[in-house]
Amino acid sequence: MTKKLVKYSVVDAFTDTPFKGNPAAVCLLDDTEKDDKWLQLVAAEFNISETCYLTPVAGSRFNLRWFTPVAEVELCGHATLAASHFLFNSGLVKSNTIEFSTLSGILTAKRVPANKINGESEDSFYIELDFPVVPVSDYNDLEVSAISEILNGVSVVDVKINTLDDIYVELSSAKELVELKPQIHKIKAAPGRGIVITARAPDGSGFDFYSRFFCPKYGIDEDPVCGSAHCALAAYWHEKLGKCDFVAYQASPRSGVLHVHLDKENQRVLLRGKATTVMEGSLLV
Repeated sequence: MTKKLVKYSVVDAFTDTPFKGNPAAVCLLDDTEKDDKWLQLVAAEFNISETCYLTPVAGSRFNLRWFTPVAEVELCGHATLAASHFLFNSGLVKSNTIEFSTLSGILTAKRVPANKINGESEDSFYIELDFPVVPVSDYNDLEVSAISEILNGVSVVDVKINTLDDIYVELSSAKELVELKPQIHKIKAAPGRGIVITARAPDGSGFDFYSRFFCPKYGIDEDPVCGSAHCALAAYWHEKLGKCDFVAYQASPRSGVLHVHLDKENQRVLLRGKATTVMEGSLLV
């Protein structure tokens, strides 16, 4: 029997440099119907932070689902950026806007000329994702000293938790954040889904804040660049810095850059970034 091919690409998101940013496998299912077990097995086979599945609906509308190597997730920024890059560059959509139906509702991606973001060449473009704000609230389940101990004794400024059950920890300096060598077994045993650490960016760096995200319970010891984390970080740093536009740096070993806008009135976050394709192939179904 002839096997049916499922086209995929591996795309590095929130970067324009191959092997930087956050990789995501993007699979186009077309009319291929597969159950959740198969989707999870394929994600485990790729074994990168996220594998996403696109199913065409009509025109520039697609269903979109996201899987880590061990579980499906409700919201993922970098894989949505990767899926958008795949669709824009493959010629599968002719418009400058794509609409995704997801577990987090309708999300949109828009192609934006780079010169409108930071004065780059008109030939290049950013992809702008329209995501919901992820609210954060005070976290009191653990003492600050206990959180500091989980993170190797860092100096903790503030602790929050978001509605996705991620704990947000502001550190006293970007230097501590960059130099942290996480003890993954301690983070995995801690409450919550994962831990985001963040700090003000150093003066003169060109960034507003730094972050890192550890999520070993979902098979991701460190997420290289996490778009959805910035749906909470945007609101958090708005309160700290009194601004709505940020350039954010995720200080993982692969690193990545996000241009972030907080629409406070409508409780939306615009995430803008670039992406580059590093691999193309087919799955044998």
